[in-house]
Amino acid sequence: MIESAARALAKELVSRREEINRELSRNGVRFGVYKDGEYHDRLFPYDPVPRIIESDEFDRLEAGLKQRVQALNAYLNDIYSDKQIIHDGVVPEEFVYTSAGYYPQVNGVTPPGGVFAHIAGEDLVQGEDGRWWVLEDNLRIPSGASYPLFARDIERRINPRLFRNVHVRDNRDYSRLLRKAMDFVSTGGIAVVLSPGRYNSAFFEHAYLAEQTGATLAFPEDLEVVDNRLFFLDYAGNRHRVGVVYRRLADDYLDPFAFNPDSVIGVPGLLSAYRAGNVSIVNAPGNGAADDKAIYYFVPQMIRYYLGEEPILSNAPTYMPMFEKDRGEVLDRIGELVIKDVAEAGGYGVVFGKDLDRRERGELADRIKAEPRRFIAQEVIQFKDLDVVDSATGETVPRKADLRAFVLTGQNTHVWYSGLTRYSSVPGQMIVNSSQGGGFKDTWVLAPETKDSVRQSDEVTSVNLIPHVRKHALQLVTASKADNLYWLGRYTERVFTTLVQFYPFYDRVMDENADAFRPFAHALDLPEDFEDFDAFIESFLYDGDNPDSVRSAIVRAFNNAVILRPELSSRLLQYIELALTNITGAAERSANDEDIYAQRDVADNMLAFWGGIENSSADKALKAFIFVGKYLERIDLYTRFRMPDADLELALRNLESYAHMLDGLPLPQCFVDGLNWLLAQLPQRGYDWLVTRLRAFLDDFRSRAIMKESQENGALNAMSMDAHRP
Repeated sequence: MIESAARALAKELVSRREEINRELSRNGVRFGVYKDGEYHDRLFPYDPVPRIIESDEFDRLEAGLKQRVQALNAYLNDIYSDKQIIHDGVVPEEFVYTSAGYYPQVNGVTPPGGVFAHIAGEDLVQGEDGRWWVLEDNLRIPSGASYPLFARDIERRINPRLFRNVHVRDNRDYSRLLRKAMDFVSTGGIAVVLSPGRYNSAFFEHAYLAEQTGATLAFPEDLEVVDNRLFFLDYAGNRHRVGVVYRRLADDYLDPFAFNPDSVIGVPGLLSAYRAGNVSIVNAPGNGAADDKAIYYFVPQMIRYYLGEEPILSNAPTYMPMFEKDRGEVLDRIGELVIKDVAEAGGYGVVFGKDLDRRERGELADRIKAEPRRFIAQEVIQFKDLDVVDSATGETVPRKADLRAFVLTGQNTHVWYSGLTRYSSVPGQMIVNSSQGGGFKDTWVLAPETKDSVRQSDEVTSVNLIPHVRKHALQLVTASKADNLYWLGRYTERVFTTLVQFYPFYDRVMDENADAFRPFAHALDLPEDFEDFDAFIESFLYDGDNPDSVRSAIVRAFNNAVILRPELSSRLLQYIELALTNITGAAERSANDEDIYAQRDVADNMLAFWGGIENSSADKALKAFIFVGKYLERIDLYTRFRMPDADLELALRNLESYAHMLDGLPLPQCFVDGLNWLLAQLPQRGYDWLVTRLRAFLDDFRSRAIMKESQENGALNAMSMDAHRP
């Protein structure tokens, strides 16, 4: 009864699909895809029809997932210590030591709290008969929890009545469970989410989970190891002890001293600090030894061996070419099975025998004979189709979908009451990985029919819905982020003031001729020979390849802002996303000679962003970094446009007000460089009086500036409207 009501009401979300996707877009819910060696940052396709799992059905899944992850943690603890499961002949040693995920560098190391897999992503499919099968265990850096977490929040706001009438288990406690697991294993100090950088495919998730857990988002260059202890470096060069690192980069790249020496995105010495017990790493290095696709074959035996229980959830029927009997079966039935390369992930290296011709099957058979350890074979499970709304037609169509369930382990093991349901974008295709271009949908776990059957753990969860968000202070801002804050202020101001000044000049062109626009072009050091005035205007406003364009300035504002999601919040970052969307839409409309004023919403986005920052609970010094940049840019632009002295005086007073918020604090070098450059320009513009006023700022800024090596940050802080501006 509850399920049928849920399905009926869930259909209401279909009519709100555009609204939900618009909200996801304005909040930057992205997943990067590498295609032909190039990175493409795209919105993660969302489908509004949720997967619905009944309460009793999920209870069984929950029990089976806990059992499985507990056994896998026991296995990792064993193979990196006593290796009893090898001695007892349950798992052959050649499978353990030949696994690409087995690292002797962590042999003998027991992680803080004794937990190896703090976050497990268990990939399951449901057969057409309703039976659930486990396809993979992901114990290294499983991704995807942030997407249904964010989508559910939007669904609740788009249609609150639906969630009043249908009792779906709340999924908003993921960040709380994650932070509890991190705190349990912390060795003392701050918590850090370690991201390889902005262009990682799951960077949105890195930044969003840092925001939601209150952890500090860090990049490898922000961390250093001293005396076998890990430290976070703030923008002033001060060290802050790190107790737990939620790492989002692979083992090979984690520490060039211990793993791949060519890694440029690791933290030198991190493994030494970990081995000394001075920092916890979530998930533990070496976990790949347990989620190797060949080791998957032995998980049911692990459950029996370590827990003395029969497996609750089943593996897909699997064959191991390393075993002679299985190899014969695989070679005889290669056209019926699915063959997986154990070294691949993300849907790569998966081949369906039925899709191969005779020659291709022969070649694959030869590879299996030559490298039997490299492959496993599985029966093809005809898993259920789920309804998906076709984005082109709006019709509901069947698509294959799996479920990634998340199991979090700290002091206790918890299965998250949701999951990432991924679907294929191609009819009949059984590979659904997001890295293969698929989409996602929310996963609704229904609550029990009667309140009496609600378990105690559900009640505890229901009163702990406030996210574990902690205010990010300036003292935990890195040198690069200090620059990001400053340039974010400059670029948002540049966009706003340039657009505000643009329209009056453009109006005059309609009443006079293109010559009326020359003062505007002159003020910004732009070309004044308008051979094709309309083409010039379109390039100035919309051309993303033109570094002088308004669109380029918005892109640079976005590139600075997206790094700052934990400090600024997703709510405020959405205004920069909206500006990017609006200018992109305006560019498309301009090609059809539509209203050139349609992009004026961009200026309103900037106002909303500044107002949100001013009224947020963010650290006041952090706000000041943005507004110092903003008002330095405003003074530059106002003097270019010969604005009245009264307007300049107001900008100067605002600069002074925000500068006072930073009294006694060290300052980034960009403050000095920007002000120094501006002071050199003002006499040429006839503003000697302003030079005297600003020189006092320069003397103060210089006395507190933190010198650092010059870095070429490209689009993050290049001053593009004039290449000579610092």
